Amino acid sequence: QVQLVESGGGLVQAGGSLTLSCAASGSTGTINTLAWYRQAPGKQREMVAVVTIDGMTNYGDSVKGRFTISRNDAKTLMYLQMNSLKSEDTGVYYCYAEGLDYSDYERSDYWGQGTQVTVSS
Repeated sequence: QVQLVESGGGLVQAGGSLTLSCAASGSTGTINTLAWYRQAPGKQREMVAVVTIDGMTNYGDSVKGRFTISRNDAKTLMYLQMNSLKSEDTGVYYCYAEGLDYSDYERSDYWGQGTQVTVSS
């Protein structure tokens, strides 16, 4: 099992910056992919940014060029640097980890509890 705890959310003005953190604990050696998702009121949860086991990154179209995902080598910490924030970036941001048990290749999905980001225009 992997536990994920997000921090760093809050209220920021449009055009401002914010950095989210995600701390992973438990069976972190099974973590394969880490990602940030977000869910705006009345909308479906969407992928914001992902970093794979080999460090490759990918971003949702709406945040490309503004957000940067990073993690440490141990995959126990992950960050999301958010710049040039817009009102449409408002939502609950979730930390996600994909776990892979290499003994039987069973996959597991882990989610944090979420942190609120509110961008005022």
